[in-house]
Amino acid sequence: MTLITDLTEVYNSDAKTSEPVRAPVRRRQVPIPLISLATVIGLLLIWAAAASAELVSPVFLPSPAVVAASLWNLVSVGFVDSTLPQHVLASLGRVLGGLAVAVLIGVPAGLAIGASRIGRGILDPIVEFLRPLPPLAYLPLIIIWSGIGEASKVIVIALSMLPSIVISTASGVRSVPKDHVNAARAFGATKRQVTFHVVLPSALPSILTGIRIALGTGWSTLVAAELVAATRGLGFMIQSAAQFLVTDVVIAGIAVIAVIAILLEIAARALERWLAPWASAK
Repeated sequence: MTLITDLTEVYNSDAKTSEPVRAPVRRRQVPIPLISLATVIGLLLIWAAAASAELVSPVFLPSPAVVAASLWNLVSVGFVDSTLPQHVLASLGRVLGGLAVAVLIGVPAGLAIGASRIGRGILDPIVEFLRPLPPLAYLPLIIIWSGIGEASKVIVIALSMLPSIVISTASGVRSVPKDHVNAARAFGATKRQVTFHVVLPSALPSILTGIRIALGTGWSTLVAAELVAATRGLGFMIQSAAQFLVTDVVIAGIAVIAVIAILLEIAARALERWLAPWASAK
C-alpha cells in the first residue's frame, strides 16, 4: 500500500512538472506612424495654445488657423504676383535640375575615385574643397560667370549636391566584394562589363543614399539661390514675406518646403526598394 502511494505521488509530481509552458503574451505595440501623428498633433496643440495665450506677439507667431487661411490664399490668390503652385513648380524645377546635373557629374566622378588611384588623386582634392564650402560663399562667383538667370541657380544647387553623391558613390565602389569582380573577370568579362554589370549594381544602394542626402542639401541651398534675381520660387516667396513681416506666409512657405521634401524622401525610398530590393531587405 505504501509502495502504491509513493508511486502515485511520483506520477502526480511528474505530471505537474510536464505541463506545457505557456508562451509569454506579447503586448501589442503602437505603430510608429501613429506615434509620429500624435507628435505632430501635440506640437500643433502647443502652438495653438501659445498663440491663443499671446505668449508671443501674433506678428511673430500667428495661430495655426491664420497660417492655414494664409496657405489657402496663397493657392487661390497668390503672393508677389504668383500663386503657390507656380512658386512650387519653379523651386521644384531648380532642385530637380540641380539634382540631374549633380548625378550626371557625381556618379562618374565617384566611380573614378573609387576604382582608380589616378582618378582619386585628381578628383578627391576638388571634392574635399567643395564639401565644406557654404553655397553663399561661391554664389557671387557663379553669378559673375553665368549671369543672374536660371543657370546660376541650378549650378549653385548642383554644386551643393555634388559632394554627397560623389562620396557615396566612391564608398559604394570601394565596398564591392573583390570575389564578384574576380569571378566576372574569370568568365571573360571586359572592364566595361565589370563596371556596368558588377560594380554599378553593387554600389547602387550607396548611390541612392547619396541622392537622398543631396536632396536635403539642395532644398537648404534653394533659399540662398533664389535670393538673386528670382521672381518665383518658395525661397523667393519666403524672403519677400519676411521683408514685410508677413509671418504667416513665411511659416506657410516653410511648411510647404517640409512637405515636399518629405514626399521626395518617400519617393526616393520607394525608388531604392524598386532598384535595389536586396539592400532594403537587410
